[in-house]
Amino acid sequence: MTRRTDAHPELVRPDVQAPFFSTWRVGTPERQRQTVDAIARTWERRPWPADDLLGYHVYTGHDGSTLLHHSQWASEQAYESFAKTRRQERVDEIDTAVPGIERLGLGRYRRYRSSTRANNGTAPVPGCIVLVDVEFEGPDPERQRAWVDAVFEALESEPEPHPGGISAHFHLSTDGTRVLNYAEWESAQAHIDALAAPGDGVGSATAQWERVQNWPGMTSGGGVSRYEHALGLVPR
Repeated sequence: MTRRTDAHPELVRPDVQAPFFSTWRVGTPERQRQTVDAIARTWERRPWPADDLLGYHVYTGHDGSTLLHHSQWASEQAYESFAKTRRQERVDEIDTAVPGIERLGLGRYRRYRSSTRANNGTAPVPGCIVLVDVEFEGPDPERQRAWVDAVFEALESEPEPHPGGISAHFHLSTDGTRVLNYAEWESAQAHIDALAAPGDGVGSATAQWERVQNWPGMTSGGGVSRYEHALGLVPR
């Protein structure tokens, strides 16, 4: 069966080999709430669809218009089987409850590297999820990894780390063109304050961050979106 949870997903689970992210545009805060409720009803009245689906989480965008979906799969093949046999009935029921949802596409990723702030062995519960989406011209897996490695060098040399950051989880798109950073923050205000500090983005004005921000072949310097965890679904 399907069970609801308030717990955030564990991004570093070794059995998650196919983390997927997608965005729906629903239009208003009221429709955000209605859609989350419809997703919960639709999934909770059905059996958990696959042993290889390890978790499904939905987040409300701070823009008041979008929903972020994060599903944790053991393999892409398991998702493909679900999409062929069990996905459409769920989509139809949600669309009946909330007509006019715009689905903006599914991103397939692999987690590459993560960094978590040490805090006496216990990380605080995130109050805000920040997604940073970076795009490169043409597929190049080696460039994806090299850019993330450069970000870690910049983070490690950061002279003034921002206190509100909890973790950063860098994912590489399977098509070789994008990097997605799923970052956990204590609060949205902590992230806003970090962006307002001197420097470009959350990094200080250092040579390491300048290298990251001017990486050859980077066509999008990082679309930034803030979300709040709204719904977690896991197998019972």
